[in-house]
Amino acid sequence: MDGPTSPAELVFVAGATGYTGRAVVREAIAWGLDAVAHVRPDSARLDHWRAHFEELGARVDTTPWVPAEIQATLERLAPSQIHALLGTTRKRGKRGSGSAVADTYEAVDYGLPIMLLEAALASGSRPRFVYLSALGADRPSMNAYMAVRRRVELAVRESGLPYVIARPGFISGDDRDEPRAGERVASVISDGVLSVLGALGAKRTRARYSSLTGSELGAALVRLACTADEDGVIAEADALRAAATSRRGASGFVRG
Repeated sequence: MDGPTSPAELVFVAGATGYTGRAVVREAIAWGLDAVAHVRPDSARLDHWRAHFEELGARVDTTPWVPAEIQATLERLAPSQIHALLGTTRKRGKRGSGSAVADTYEAVDYGLPIMLLEAALASGSRPRFVYLSALGADRPSMNAYMAVRRRVELAVRESGLPYVIARPGFISGDDRDEPRAGERVASVISDGVLSVLGALGAKRTRARYSSLTGSELGAALVRLACTADEDGVIAEADALRAAATSRRGASGFVRG
């Protein structure tokens, strides 16, 4: 990565190669922001992702997931936004990915966002921290996936940094290239049920629980990060959809 950048215009996207991450990078560029897509240096598809993001107009950062190195990168870049869009799946954890970071919820879904948050705090630039959580993460849960998101949410809210916490339901769409057939089927069924409920008058329930595509979610995250006045914003599916579609930004989110 070469050349100076303006701190007020730079967006650092961790988890950039994921379904939502790619959308966030595209949306940030559409806003005229300087997007930096983080790709782990041991990725088997590093050359592919470098070409992909550079073609979009983004820059690529390959800092290893080592606390001191992540901190040094954030100190150098001084981003105004940091998007933590990190997560693994149970299936990926079983088969392994060859990454230096173990594919477990504790290591990826908790450890990496916390490393990024702590590096952001130590960097001194006070960026807005955008964390992709999940619907229901505000409640105690025995589910490992939800439990780590609740812990990260708490850390983000207590950090003192301005933040956006997004709690979508299903994130799905025909353009998702990672095979998650079960999730896609569940989202279709869920949206069908919610459409019926909406027709019967339960429009708020439909808005809160219906699925979002990666493009919708990416648009919402960038818009909220760019336009939210509050130091802390928590947005569920209804507010995220409003942010994705409104030129004026979202309404309906709550203060942290």
